[in-house]
Amino acid sequence: MRHEYLAGVVYAMAGASIGHNEIAQNISAWLRAALRGKPSRTFIEAVKVRIQRAEDTIFYYPDVFVACDPRNTHDYYRDFPAVIFEVLSPDTTRFDWREKRWAYQTIESLQTYVLVDQFKPEVTVWQRGGEEAPVKLTKPDDVLSLPSFGLTLPLAEIYAGIQFPTARVAAWYEWQSP
Repeated sequence: MRHEYLAGVVYAMAGASIGHNEIAQNISAWLRAALRGKPSRTFIEAVKVRIQRAEDTIFYYPDVFVACDPRNTHDYYRDFPAVIFEVLSPDTTRFDWREKRWAYQTIESLQTYVLVDQFKPEVTVWQRGGEEAPVKLTKPDDVLSLPSFGLTLPLAEIYAGIQFPTARVAAWYEWQSP
């Protein structure tokens, strides 16, 4: 069982759905191929990001992230990610939108934070140095810009092979979302 550590408190993490896992794999595989031969490394689900804030230490398991900073030297976590992706689940959506986003945005090296909906084609992107409001991508031909790497990730790649749930499940999820 995996746990996240938030300022002295340990929280158990729920398992992921098949769709959640496939989306995370799509993102990871695409990034890994696109960054091959570069000093950046792509990590998925089992490697933590550590956030040091004043007297608090926080460890999260992002669904996918990329780290390039040479100050990243620990074998089990990274302190300086450049891009973080979270695939939204009914149990974690509010947490990913609020607490995690706020915590991640304190990381000096983070350039892009991405929330990926698993129940409908919708990706929400915050860019450091960009507009305050996030950018929402919803069309299959939309592309996610990763300017720190000079890459654009098509939504069609993120959602390749994904079967979205029935309208009833999607409506329930929409009601639960922030």
